[in-house]
Amino acid sequence: MAMRPLWSLLLWEALLPITVTGAQVLSKVGGSVLLVAARPPGFQVREAIWRSLWPSEELLATFFRGSLETLYHSRFLGRAQLHSNLSLELGPLESGDSGNFSVLMVDTRGQTWTQTLQLKVYDAVPRPVVQVFIAVGGDAQPPKTCQVFLSCWAPNISEITYSWRRETTMDFGMEPHSLFTDGQLLSVSLGPGDRGVAYSCIVSNPVSWDLATVTPWDSCHHEAAPGKASYKDVLLVAVPVSLLLMLVTLFSAWHWGPCSGKKKKDVRADRVGPETENPLVQDLP
Repeated sequence: MAMRPLWSLLLWEALLPITVTGAQVLSKVGGSVLLVAARPPGFQVREAIWRSLWPSEELLATFFRGSLETLYHSRFLGRAQLHSNLSLELGPLESGDSGNFSVLMVDTRGQTWTQTLQLKVYDAVPRPVVQVFIAVGGDAQPPKTCQVFLSCWAPNISEITYSWRRETTMDFGMEPHSLFTDGQLLSVSLGPGDRGVAYSCIVSNPVSWDLATVTPWDSCHHEAAPGKASYKDVLLVAVPVSLLLMLVTLFSAWHWGPCSGKKKKDVRADRVGPETENPLVQDLP
């Protein structure tokens, strides 16, 4: 590798006027990205150099005298490929590969052209988790309806958006609903005609998306099944019994506490009595 052309190219960048353009490129972890070296019409490249500017400044690839070189010590060593059109391909990408990159090109007349690009690497969105919560019915709730809250969550992902979609072949208008907490929670009022209606939570970021689908009516139980108690009946029995056991425990601790202390005191007195009758020091004959 010739060092003189490289130093001369860097001097071109420092001394001559440079035309700078900027663009943003998006990709995801595990994929690859192509950083295109765009140049004006009629610009015949004689030399070129690709660099990483941020988070660290590193030399990635060069083009000198018709030779392509990418074997430079950088975090992209073994993951960079310079194509014949001087576009740089990076991959497979890692989560820490986001940053700013630049390509400096010099044509046969000595004019320079610099292009800067911002690469942003995102994690692939995993399948979200949807939970169904049923609101307790009240007098204000219409009969034969079920108030449902759908909660959607995607683990260990940042910069994502949530949206909901009603999965139905026939649309007679969306029933009353509302969204909370940036779209993660959906409130829906269902009726008997919504037994087969499904809802999908869609999680997405700029490069990927996924969804999970549930049928909320399956979780609605307006009446307890024959021979089984509803959760209200269970609470009516479990709560009083728990309170009664707690009161019995407190009463027992209060009643037996003084008695046990008195017994311990009597035992200690019995132990001390015989010992006082026998002196520890006896008179010598």
